[in-house]
Amino acid sequence: MKYYAVKKGRTTGIFTTWPEAEKQVKGYPNAKFKSFKTQSEATQYLNGELAEPSHKPAKARHAVTKPTKKLPSATDDDIILYTDGGSRNHGNVKGGHVKASDKAAWAYLIVTVDNRFSDSGGELGATNNRMEIMALYKALAYLNAHQLQDNHIHAVLDSKYVLNAINQHWLNGWQRRGWTRSGGQKLENKELWQALAGELRHFSHLELYWTKGHADNEGNVFVDKP
Repeated sequence: MKYYAVKKGRTTGIFTTWPEAEKQVKGYPNAKFKSFKTQSEATQYLNGELAEPSHKPAKARHAVTKPTKKLPSATDDDIILYTDGGSRNHGNVKGGHVKASDKAAWAYLIVTVDNRFSDSGGELGATNNRMEIMALYKALAYLNAHQLQDNHIHAVLDSKYVLNAINQHWLNGWQRRGWTRSGGQKLENKELWQALAGELRHFSHLELYWTKGHADNEGNVFVDKP
């Protein structure tokens, strides 16, 4: 069970479910909140006895245009996370629209010091970008559901689109504009970006890495399998 302490929101206090807490902070200017494993910690936070958390989407590396050097190993509380997504028709070229019958899939691999866990899924008619976003969202949702959000997590992706959305603060800008792109243009996969932003706020020790796809990175090769 988790406890959500809302210090600044429509209603302050401790909530035992995220939907309840989200109602108090979603869209509320400069909302302050944090999740805890115990009610005692949540109470201490409300009483000002714990440090304020940062609500940036993620504490991430910014140099994502170059391949990552050797990744750290999963030791102690560190977790290595690999995600990937793809579509038979990626739809990223002019005239290359995705058809309703085109197959698409996402996958992730979570590596801890003594365990490995993976999951995957698919959709018909989804773009490559949608599957890349979905892969990271599903992985973070799993970690959050299993109370691993406070661990030091190293996430390895080959999607510069997803990485740039976080590292270059596109996600923040979309949210400020009511989940639209600059100039009021439609934001594709809006609901999925919103869901990802909701998960990211729980992770204060998340580092993002870029790796070249279809290369020799063992974790990326694993999640890239059909």
